[in-house]
Amino acid sequence: MSSRPRHTPLGAAALVAGLSLLLGPLVPVAAVAAPDGSGVVIAEAYLKGGSANAPFNRKFVELYNPTSASVSLAGWSLQYRSATGSGAFSAAALDGTIPAEGHFLVAIPGNGANGAELPAPDATASLNPSGTTGTVLLSDQADPLTLAPGSVTAGTDGVVDLLGYGASNTFETSVAPVTGANGVPNSLARTDGADTDVNSADFSTQTTVTPQNSGGTGTEPGPDPEPQPEPTPEADVTVAQIQGVTDASPLAGRTVTTRGVVTATYPTGGLNGYVIQTPGTGGALDLSTHLASDALFVYSASTASSVAVGDYVEVDGTVSEYFGLTQITVTGTSSLRALDPTGVVAPQAATVGLPATDAQRETLESMLVLPQGGFTVADTYTTNQYGEVKLASGDRPLIQPTEVARPGSADFAAVVADNAARAVTLDDGATTNFFTAANQSIPVPYLSNEDPVTVGASVAFTDPVVLDYRNSAWKYQPTARITGDTAYGDLPVTFEDVRTDAPREVGGDVRLASFNVLNYFTTTGDSIPGCTYYTDRAGEPVTVDGGCDARGAANAASLERQQVKIVTAIDALGADVVSLEEIENSARFGEDRDSALATLVGALNAAAGSEVWDYARSPEALPANEDVIRLAFIYKKAVVEPVGGSTILTGSAAFSNARQPLAQAFRPVGGDAGSTILAIANHFKSKGSGSGADADLGDGQGGSNASRVNQANALVAFAAEREAAVGTDKVFLLGDFNAYGQEDPIEVLRAAGYVDLGSSETDEYSYVFSGLSGSLDHVLASPAAAEAVTGVDIWNINAGESVGLEYSRFNYNAKQLYQPDQFRSSDHDPVVVGVSLLADEVDPVPPVTEPVPPVTDPGATPGGDADPTVPGAPGEVSPGTTAPTADGSLAYTGPAAVTGWLALALVLMAMGGTVLVVRRRASRVG
Repeated sequence: MSSRPRHTPLGAAALVAGLSLLLGPLVPVAAVAAPDGSGVVIAEAYLKGGSANAPFNRKFVELYNPTSASVSLAGWSLQYRSATGSGAFSAAALDGTIPAEGHFLVAIPGNGANGAELPAPDATASLNPSGTTGTVLLSDQADPLTLAPGSVTAGTDGVVDLLGYGASNTFETSVAPVTGANGVPNSLARTDGADTDVNSADFSTQTTVTPQNSGGTGTEPGPDPEPQPEPTPEADVTVAQIQGVTDASPLAGRTVTTRGVVTATYPTGGLNGYVIQTPGTGGALDLSTHLASDALFVYSASTASSVAVGDYVEVDGTVSEYFGLTQITVTGTSSLRALDPTGVVAPQAATVGLPATDAQRETLESMLVLPQGGFTVADTYTTNQYGEVKLASGDRPLIQPTEVARPGSADFAAVVADNAARAVTLDDGATTNFFTAANQSIPVPYLSNEDPVTVGASVAFTDPVVLDYRNSAWKYQPTARITGDTAYGDLPVTFEDVRTDAPREVGGDVRLASFNVLNYFTTTGDSIPGCTYYTDRAGEPVTVDGGCDARGAANAASLERQQVKIVTAIDALGADVVSLEEIENSARFGEDRDSALATLVGALNAAAGSEVWDYARSPEALPANEDVIRLAFIYKKAVVEPVGGSTILTGSAAFSNARQPLAQAFRPVGGDAGSTILAIANHFKSKGSGSGADADLGDGQGGSNASRVNQANALVAFAAEREAAVGTDKVFLLGDFNAYGQEDPIEVLRAAGYVDLGSSETDEYSYVFSGLSGSLDHVLASPAAAEAVTGVDIWNINAGESVGLEYSRFNYNAKQLYQPDQFRSSDHDPVVVGVSLLADEVDPVPPVTEPVPPVTDPGATPGGDADPTVPGAPGEVSPGTTAPTADGSLAYTGPAAVTGWLALALVLMAMGGTVLVVRRRASRVG
């Protein structure tokens, strides 16, 4: 964008002000931002000072006084707040006077030392504004203001003028868009001097930064600055010469001429440019001999819409390294020339896999490629915000090193190196932040419930993409911008659908599961004071952000959306006993400790249509101090029954910063003492904090590892005490241990004899963090319990799904991703284990297909009372037989069946038949 006129429009504003004195109220004053009549406005904000390529080494905010009288700034301040802030602004006091129709330059410390000195500033401000996103406020008060996020209207007390830019949550009507990161030299300038109280309309990007102080202006406007000529090229070079054979161009800083065929265009979405590639290059490349890239990104907002894929063009521009991406900046239409394409051989997509090293990737930077080999989805967490999907080359996702290797080991280092060699990001051809108010009306790309994108799914490239380097990551860019309006068939990739409606069959007569239910709180934020919220694109609260003890849904509608997902997931899980983590401790809100738990069980029973579920009541003895979240057990009444009451670990200093373990014994309905198991639910200290002995040691185990080790040791002692009290050696430790499979806390439990079933019996993972998959959720079994295990599954319904599907992101984007199903019901995946606990010798046989004569007592009258018929005849349920239960399984109802089946067995033996022995629980559903 060319430089804005610096004086004429503002001088026109003064003329309007003078006419208003003659014509009265028929002609309004142009400057309307300040209701006190001062009319002072922010004229230009240059907030990238000192960064790479910066014209000036300091930032500045330039003020302008469009009135015919000078204005004193005594008692005023310049203030700043971050883009996501909701508290008080940071304030810097101002002093001095802005002359009539004059400017006032406020200098601000820069990001570095790049650039020239500013003209002598009129004031300095010790602020630290972001170059790309935030809110700058001019106030006629010295004290910091606190404004609610959203649109600030004219007349707000203390606000003279306000500029919200980038992704700021505070603005006049709508934010002013920002072009490029800190290394792109430009400023935000008031467009034609207008002040309509709409930041996006009043400010535009100015590529020529023009600071002016009070000494350089007066009542008479000066002449417009002379237009700067286009730079003269110093050399005519090839694209490969610009790229060079290292990660930085040998021609950086020089103005050159080059040419190529356009292979990708990005006129909208923030990339503001296009890609050119040398004719005839690409195809089947040998990376051992291909030393320099033949393609180049052209940064040129002014010409990006003037080219199309396939054009053969010549450009003049300045070469630079933009955060590691070699590019040429073309500043005007005269620096872009169309060439005759006759005889020009179009470049081909390079048919290569993802190179393993940065050096090899540099040889393909910005080139058209058709990636070869398999790829796997590695992460979807940022897809709903930035429209990107993280991938891994090969047939598996990227793995948390401590999931599969001990910290500090050679194997650990090998996993780190393997992750780096296989990681790449599929982008959308844009820099769009879909959380920004202005972008929430654009449908987010890639995400869909019809064609889901899930961690672990295979990815196939169907069309060429461009390999480039942005945001410190190698990326595959589509050749044109993609949004949620792009049809699935028009994407450059296809994704495998790996979703399942239920876990794999794990067998057994009892199924155990662990499930972190993502801060399920029936105490909603709007029911207690002090809560702050994350809001949807309409400004409606969705989830609690802080300020109060509630951690879940903001209101009843949001809770209902959360609850239906959890209920659907638990119902489809098919477990008979479920340990729950992150459920509300209702005692913290003055209610019965089990209140939220009872509500969830009620919702499960309502969905089942009968009283299928119950919960283990809270123990009588409780710790003196408990977290606002707790552990709990729910169970199916027709399948298992509690043995005694629940017990919680009390008096242990190890759990002063975590949730105390909860133990409960269960026995299958109809089982004997030998079928009793002891289940202990756990939720160890999180990784995200810790100091002193708990500090993050940088070994991959995160913060608070020492606490988790202490908690593991305390758990071993607690389990031994409860095992002796219950009288069973079948012990299961379930829950969210906040430790991956090879970390110290899990090693403590292994050393005590417990078997980590998830890592030993599956190749699945329960959690995804920062693009790496691993298991924080475990079911560990004592040796006797492990002998009874029939199967294990980690049901991948949550961690690998985009957070955009969560109840907490409802209505964040024009594309509604939330659905009342099990997918992304939490951020952890449930673990389910089948266990065989019942004896085998007393099961009923299948219905007899051959006729069996009735058995009579010798001497009895045929057809009389002593003429028993076969028990369990079709359509009849006899006392003491196996009967259907509410959940569709079969429950043994008493010893009378044994007599009947023994009699039948005697008949079959007398007839030469075979006695069939089957499992007591002949079938199970759910």
